Amino acid sequence: MTLGEIERCKLRANALDRASTTILTLGVFAPIAASIYAPPQQMSAWWIYLLSIPCWIFGGYGLYWYAGRTLRALDE
Repeated sequence: MTLGEIERCKLRANALDRASTTILTLGVFAPIAASIYAPPQQMSAWWIYLLSIPCWIFGGYGLYWYAGRTLRALDE
């Protein structure tokens, strides 16, 4: 691999890692904070948030795993 290819690989892995962190923040922590700080009448569908949390966690982990897989390409 050339030096440019290595840097592009690192850049792609870092972008995927940041995207996984963003997905975790928006999909898990934001609904939890909204359920704590929002008035009760606005949180009538709290169960939707609760059911979507595992999907967001697996989506974030999937991006994080793919970023690690991308970096493993540097070993070749």
